[in-house]
Amino acid sequence: MKYSDFSADITRYLAASPVNNFFLLAGPCVIEGEQMAIDIAGKVLEVTDRLSIPYVFKGSYRKANRSRLDSFTGIGDLKALEILKKVRETFDIPVVTDIHQPDEATLAAHFVDILQIPAFLCRQTDLLISAARTGKMVNIKKGQFLSPESMKYAVEKVRDAGNDKVAVTDRGTTFGYGDLIVDFRGIPTMRRFGCPVILDVTHSLQQPNSAEGVTGGRPDMIETIARAGIATGADGLFMETHPEPARALSDGANMLRLDLLPALLERLTVLREAVNAISPDNSLKK
Repeated sequence: MKYSDFSADITRYLAASPVNNFFLLAGPCVIEGEQMAIDIAGKVLEVTDRLSIPYVFKGSYRKANRSRLDSFTGIGDLKALEILKKVRETFDIPVVTDIHQPDEATLAAHFVDILQIPAFLCRQTDLLISAARTGKMVNIKKGQFLSPESMKYAVEKVRDAGNDKVAVTDRGTTFGYGDLIVDFRGIPTMRRFGCPVILDVTHSLQQPNSAEGVTGGRPDMIETIARAGIATGADGLFMETHPEPARALSDGANMLRLDLLPALLERLTVLREAVNAISPDNSLKK
């Protein structure tokens, strides 16, 4: 499925699976280098094409929210953004990256198709408006501190700024000091906003605020959370994946190992078929 066939219309592309499948945002937490990004994108695209899953490559060009000052933040903004652009041009797929400040929106928009608002910044009005005004799709992650109902105001900020291309992503809710929990009632709640709802599977399994200053995770629960997301009506899934999570420079503790992704997507596609049979309106095609 080629992005150019949809004239770069991201909304149509995400809804374009001929078997009414979910769409997927997947890639490394942060761009570590060009060959790594190309290798991951190529391997994910191979399986998503086979399963008719619309695919968006994900990679942060810079990580602004790290536990410690000595944590890896990136290889350089322009260098990483150029790699994202090369992935898009090489495979003819859309790409998504995070932005953290209003002045980053215009810069990143020259290289990517979706601007992602991190969960801890989802209420920042200036950031949302700047992203909206680029005309790119804006994916807003739900703050771990917010109810699903509260996210309608973030969506309205983007729409009121003149941009209807908006999605929301659930990435879990704070549960005590060092864990997250996914309230799956949030998926149908946020779908009522009239925009795609995505479940961030891997970040929902983080265990933040470690005493060592390194975020932990529960990758053994990735399939459980992903299955529940499909069953409760998520339009898309977000997963971070890496060939060797233990050697990843950011968020390795909750990533999915790349070689495990194909079989997982196959099982999730079967589940999506069953959900569609039960509830045919459970998609962007309404």
